[in-house]
Amino acid sequence: MIRALFVCSRNRLRSPTAEAVFASWDDVETDSAGLDHDAVVQLSSEQVDWADIIFVMERSHRRRLNQKFRRWLDGKRVICLDIPDQYGLMQPGLVERLVQTAGRHLP
Repeated sequence: MIRALFVCSRNRLRSPTAEAVFASWDDVETDSAGLDHDAVVQLSSEQVDWADIIFVMERSHRRRLNQKFRRWLDGKRVICLDIPDQYGLMQPGLVERLVQTAGRHLP
């Protein structure tokens, strides 16, 4: 079982969509969070520690993740998906892009 954590800014559109899409995949456990102070679920050190692989949507998210959670990232794979904040929740184009980008890193 691989534990995949999806991170965006506010945990309203991209990361919850990714969490839902990959939750149905065999051998994948998912969670999601946001880095902003007003995120629906704010990223915690416990989530970072839990994850085997962390997917961020933008490069700025990787920088912020490294700044705030550096000591919990040792040995973690962090992958930037380069998915801009231009999609709605569960929008088919977002789902397709997530499967194409993150999907190749999951069983």
